[in-house]
Amino acid sequence: MAEFTGPVPTPSALRRPAPAAPAAPSPFGRVTDDGTVYLLAPEGELLVGQYAAGTPAQGLAFFQRKYEDMAVEVTLITSRLNDGKASAEQAGAVLARVREQLAARAFVGDVVALQAACDSLASVIESARATQQAAKAEQRAASISARETLAKEAEALSNSTAWKATTERYAALVEEWKALPRADRPTEQELWKRISNSRTEFDKRRRAHFSELDSTRKVALGRKRDLIAQAETLSTSTDWAGTARKLRDLLGEWKEAPRGSRADEDKLWKRFKAAQDAFYAAKTGAESAAEEVLKVNVPAKEALVDQAEKILPVGDVKSAKNALRDIQDRWEKAGDIPRGDRDRLEKRLKRVEDAIRNAESDSWKRSNPEARSRAESTATAFSGAIDKLQKQHDAAVAKGDSAAASKIAEQIEGTKALLAAAEKAASDFSS
Repeated sequence: MAEFTGPVPTPSALRRPAPAAPAAPSPFGRVTDDGTVYLLAPEGELLVGQYAAGTPAQGLAFFQRKYEDMAVEVTLITSRLNDGKASAEQAGAVLARVREQLAARAFVGDVVALQAACDSLASVIESARATQQAAKAEQRAASISARETLAKEAEALSNSTAWKATTERYAALVEEWKALPRADRPTEQELWKRISNSRTEFDKRRRAHFSELDSTRKVALGRKRDLIAQAETLSTSTDWAGTARKLRDLLGEWKEAPRGSRADEDKLWKRFKAAQDAFYAAKTGAESAAEEVLKVNVPAKEALVDQAEKILPVGDVKSAKNALRDIQDRWEKAGDIPRGDRDRLEKRLKRVEDAIRNAESDSWKRSNPEARSRAESTATAFSGAIDKLQKQHDAAVAKGDSAAASKIAEQIEGTKALLAAAEKAASDFSS
């Protein structure tokens, strides 16, 4: 039997009972009439056993099937190894078992062919072992690289202050670590130690942060409850101006106080604001009632503003000032009025005051002797300059120098404009 061909038997086929028909004579063994079976091996004829459960031919067939079982086992594991469905270790175990049975010579069949098949299988196993070892080495290297990346990320996260996100990421890192293929144990242990230390360092900082935050929140709660108590005490005060200042101060202290949790802050702020709102609502109500009483004074002050506006336009400044002063005295005696009316009427009265003030200022400017003297001197200077330029113009004309005469004429016109302005200023002072 030089080689194995044909379909590979299935394991179920190998478990079928032996057929009852006698086997054909074999070139690799014989059986005697008493059922003694011999193997024709390369080293000679060997006794392999005696079969007493049937005919001599059935005995020969029994020992032939033992050989065929070994041959099928070698063929099957070789196929599985080539297809990547078996490992080199699994194939090696099958090869060792078949060789042990081959050495025992308890079968009938082609010893040389089975030895050759075993040698071929051994070669395939070595090749597969080398390939599988290379793949494992590559897998281990990739695993170590991935674990190194995870360790570096873990170390980078150890100083993070994104507490929730970082905690979740550390948990994900552990799961990613578990999913990676195994690498060599010492390297894995060293890399895991880096991740574990980084995670521990982060957890210590996180616990310290929340411990400090908890203490800060307790201080914040105490401080803000004290501010609420003060605000609630002030909420019934009728010292409107003084209490409003105190509440503004309390609000400033509230903003500067440490913050608690969002839920606590919302509850405490609602109480604090409710106390403020109660005070300001009472204050607004009191002011509205007071302003309602003051409305009786509005007609008198409206009449005074009407009188003041009749002073305009200002003629005699002195008379206008006296009339305004009388109106202002009566304005003060007329009493207070609601804020809206006060702003409206005071704005109208101020326009009259500004007009009289401006008229007085203009009058003083016109009567200022020094300014009047300067205006008159300026007008005299421009007049003299024009006379001088006119003589120069006449001389240029007499000489026939039209270019010079034209230039001087332009200067004369410009100086006349300046003279007119100076004469008007002097005239204003004499008005």
